[in-house]
Amino acid sequence: MATNLERASKARLRVLVVDDEADIRELLDLTLARMGLGCDCVGTLAEARRLLAQGSHHLCLTDMRLPDGDGLELVRHIGEHVPDMPVAVITAHGSAENAVSALKAGAFDYLTKPVSLDQLRALVKSAMELPVAVEQREQIAAPSLLGQSPAMTEARDLIERMARSQAPVHITGESGSGKELAARLIHRMGARQQGPFVPVNCGAIPENLMESEFFGYRKGAFTGADADRDGFFQVAQGGTLFLDEVADLPLSMQVKLLRAIQEKKVRRVGSPGEESVDVRLISATHQNLRRQVEQGRFRQDLQFRLNVLELRMPALRECREDIPLLATRVLERLAAQAASDPAPSLTAAALRALSDYPFPGNVRELENILERALALRTTDCIDSGDLNLIPPAENQEVPPLGQLSLQDHLDRVERQAILEALQKTRFNRTAAARLLGVTFRSLRYRMERLGLND
Repeated sequence: MATNLERASKARLRVLVVDDEADIRELLDLTLARMGLGCDCVGTLAEARRLLAQGSHHLCLTDMRLPDGDGLELVRHIGEHVPDMPVAVITAHGSAENAVSALKAGAFDYLTKPVSLDQLRALVKSAMELPVAVEQREQIAAPSLLGQSPAMTEARDLIERMARSQAPVHITGESGSGKELAARLIHRMGARQQGPFVPVNCGAIPENLMESEFFGYRKGAFTGADADRDGFFQVAQGGTLFLDEVADLPLSMQVKLLRAIQEKKVRRVGSPGEESVDVRLISATHQNLRRQVEQGRFRQDLQFRLNVLELRMPALRECREDIPLLATRVLERLAAQAASDPAPSLTAAALRALSDYPFPGNVRELENILERALALRTTDCIDSGDLNLIPPAENQEVPPLGQLSLQDHLDRVERQAILEALQKTRFNRTAAARLLGVTFRSLRYRMERLGLND
């Protein structure tokens, strides 16, 4: 994939610096020159627009406050007139709201004053490695997110745009709708494609281990710490950190995560000092973060920092016209993995049954259904009976209370809720317990009592 560096390999890359402070301009000029980059420094918005019209720059660094306007105006101007050129803003220390506003307006990234030269070099390197060809980005997205439904087309378009930024992304969507796949695509199509992609299930980490898992620790920090160890932030250095089910983070960890995002620094457990980290954050959850904030379970300031760019992955029932194509491709992949004969075809009745099914577990459930059908089929085709589609629990009729004892009625309701949670999580009991808001031990007990362990 072509990058800014490759595109300008025969010419010296140039950066436009816009700042009304002469000492800042000089610092940035010297630093960029040592990186082998040309630099044009101006102090006003008008001068910046004049130079941009010449079309000779590959990156813009602008202060937020300028004598004749502000950096947001320049960000929007560049987005409208030079959309392929990344622009980063320089904000005052602690001005989180300005930084988020710039990212929402389309800025590639931001720096805070006093400018850290290490962070500046990392930002410039990432910006110069940003893919520039829209066609090449589409070639990555199309085979991974199949379908031509309006909902899926919109999701692909958003992913392509988000890949050209370093802003935090929050992905929402039901269980099994492809949130991690979307996060991986944003990583692969962006400037950090050569860096690591580190997925973290926030709901699977014991609370007493979270700080050391996220930020690492020093030897001797606690009993059992026999050597220094990197945390998720250090492992993801130069790449992307994907926080899945971020709503499951306890409030105590949310405070520490917020500081790491704002300062771009972390402190290992047992270390006296902080270290800079360069990661892009992508988070996801099937829960409603705004509702979690209203209920006091999630910090509003952290939600503000994580949800700079929002991507909603559509449920499969919103993309019914894509189901035949998805089913065919899934079968082809499963058959190839099993090194079996060519993938069996789906009969018209099977395709109708799949198209009518509500898929509470979305694409993950579709894959599970087809994998089971492929393994158990007795002919060269898969018919509707081979799919063994189970109606979702919410569609099963519960007799009125008067026809059952109170306990029997409650047991039926509880059984349906558990079956629905298991269905959505592909029968992962730990995930189902979290979805139901009970402990794993409580879920196990309830399943035994209701005879669901078979």
